[in-house]
Amino acid sequence: MAYLVKPKDRAPARRERLAPDPTLPTTCVIGAGSSGIAAAKALYEARLPFDCFELGSAIGGTWVHQNPNGQSACYETLEINTSCPRMAYSDFPMPEGYPDYAAHHQVADYFAAYVDHFGFRHTITFDTRVDRVEHTDDGRWRVSFTGPEGAQQREYDNVMVANGHHWDARLPEPAYPGTFNGTQIHSHAYNSAEQLRGHDVVVVGSGNSAMDIAVEASKVARSAHISQRRGQWVLRKFLLGMPSDQVTLPSWLPWWVTSARLAFGAKLSGNVAKLGLPQPEHRPGQSHPVQSEGIRGALRSGKLLPRPGIERLDGDRVVFTDGSSVPCDLIVWATGYRVTFPFLDPSLVSAPGNDLPLWKRMVHPDLPGLFFIGLLQPVGAVMPLSEAQSAFVAALLTGELALPPTAELRTELAADDTAYKKRFYQSARHTMEVDFDHYLWELGRERKRAAERVTGS
Repeated sequence: MAYLVKPKDRAPARRERLAPDPTLPTTCVIGAGSSGIAAAKALYEARLPFDCFELGSAIGGTWVHQNPNGQSACYETLEINTSCPRMAYSDFPMPEGYPDYAAHHQVADYFAAYVDHFGFRHTITFDTRVDRVEHTDDGRWRVSFTGPEGAQQREYDNVMVANGHHWDARLPEPAYPGTFNGTQIHSHAYNSAEQLRGHDVVVVGSGNSAMDIAVEASKVARSAHISQRRGQWVLRKFLLGMPSDQVTLPSWLPWWVTSARLAFGAKLSGNVAKLGLPQPEHRPGQSHPVQSEGIRGALRSGKLLPRPGIERLDGDRVVFTDGSSVPCDLIVWATGYRVTFPFLDPSLVSAPGNDLPLWKRMVHPDLPGLFFIGLLQPVGAVMPLSEAQSAFVAALLTGELALPPTAELRTELAADDTAYKKRFYQSARHTMEVDFDHYLWELGRERKRAAERVTGS
């Protein structure tokens, strides 16, 4: 079934604090963004003792505009690309008055309300940086952190990593040849259209942020160009008069059915290559979906001009692979992010090329007690998946569920990793892709198996 929630499904507010059970294992949660708060809620409701450390002073991570933690990629016009019912946690729908695709401030308010509704804000320690996470000789986890009371260390039985993967900006490597006299910023540093006003702008990239920024540039810049090496199928947010992601299919169906649905959406949306962007070399289902309601109008108006990939930088101009060049004094690199964990030694855990294979995208096969929450890129929203992962881990820690034997876990991990990577073209952008509905169905099925391992039935 489709993962949709309705207003009547909102759980009642919690009035009394739940006391942790000191006989249960301890956990450290890193981050209080959308995945971190899902983890904190699951542990809190299971009465598992835990600490949740948040670098900044606000809940919501990426969705907090100008977040004090300095990690948010949120900009003034950012709105969700997944409709509200498909993004919401299962027991806390977004308010009925929200638009189909909520703005960033509405999403941030929703996350704060979620924490307060279920009464676990007191479990989050704000303004605290996790400096180092080390695996001890006895199999526990030593966490060094710096917070309001200075530098401290604590040991835990488990760590849930929920630090997000849209904060460590990735620039082109190697850098394009030549010199540039103007300003260069990554999309992570983009805040509002005022940064673009009056400039000759080249936006480089083909994802959702590139589309949004290029559309804004077309409105306020002296000149606006979007440069793409690879074409993308750009879907519309609305099809047949409704949010396009609410046209759903049974979650147990195989991936090719989702791929066919994306292809149908791409056909109805219209191929942006007809407006001058590169022709995609892949089928619609072979890349992470890109959505934009404004890119077609910007291109048709002539206020945004399409360009191929960059060949070199030339002082106050950018030269493209077709030999053309344009005046430019501002380049916005919308070129994605690196998946990094600054608190973990790279010899212990790293993700070269953004690739970190995990069992069910959350369990490291060699490091018991280390879990990753929200480290996936769904064809849909991450929040319900983080919620399901967190509930699964909490049940593991209380003993209600059990993981498969290590050899079986490795076999399943390898099979899933191979299957996922066959679906998409090879790039750092597609190393963590999952199908939203199928992943939830698959994790639900795995939960039944995990319960049977405990009961022996």
